[in-house]
Amino acid sequence: MSRMGFGGKCFEIANMLFLLLLGLLTLYPFWDSFVVSISPMESSLSSNFHFIPEKITFEAYLAVLNLKQLWSSYSVSIFITVVGTIISMIITTLAAYALSKRELPGGRTFMFLIIFTMMFSGGIIPNYIVVRQLGMMDTIWAMIIPTAVTTYNLIIMRSFFDGFPKSLEESARIDGCNDFGILLRIVLPLSMPVIATVSLFYAVARWNDFFTAVMYVVDKDLWPLQLFLRSILIDNEAAFQSGGDSLFLLGQPAKMAAIMITTVPVMLVYPFFQKYFVQGAILGAVKE
Repeated sequence: MSRMGFGGKCFEIANMLFLLLLGLLTLYPFWDSFVVSISPMESSLSSNFHFIPEKITFEAYLAVLNLKQLWSSYSVSIFITVVGTIISMIITTLAAYALSKRELPGGRTFMFLIIFTMMFSGGIIPNYIVVRQLGMMDTIWAMIIPTAVTTYNLIIMRSFFDGFPKSLEESARIDGCNDFGILLRIVLPLSMPVIATVSLFYAVARWNDFFTAVMYVVDKDLWPLQLFLRSILIDNEAAFQSGGDSLFLLGQPAKMAAIMITTVPVMLVYPFFQKYFVQGAILGAVKE
């Protein structure tokens, strides 16, 4: 092993300093939101930068957590995220495994049509008409079914399955296992990194989904958390300017408290998927 020269050490130090600075710049907006959320409104308005709270108060959190609509929206978002991710993973896995087979009749045509949707979509109005004619307007399924499959995630899984050792499948087939049995008993247990990665992609996208609810949902009882957060931010600003109730008089801290409450659950999930996420991010793209 060759020793690192002076230039290499300087580059390594500069690289570490740059990454540290980049990390701090990335972390600061989250920290600023947290500090404002636990500060009185007067303190939050005194400066545009907030590093350490002058006085700690959880009044904004208590006010937001006392809203019944928050818990209703939480349950809707959890249902959409969990059920929607399961449905998406089932469809994506089955489709990707089938399309990874070279002997599939019309496989290249199917892949072309799927990739074509990445470049040209049907548009907002056709999608709205389809959802309305299917009777899914103002239902929770309107936020799950139309976005059940993402082409990018399908391509990732298809590329991974395409590089799967054929010898394992042939051995299982000799033992009398059919295609569905091979997928369940052999392929899926060995595909946990890509499954965890794609599942995380789907879960985060569904948790943060906002536009779908705006398009198809009117009933406030079916509002997901992101749509509820939007209503808080808009109503908060309007009520604060005109003099509203106690929640909106909290001003900026109430906004930041609502943002923190909706952001923390996703942040808590990432550490459990980090190992698989790092591995799965490059799987399917590297071939030997």
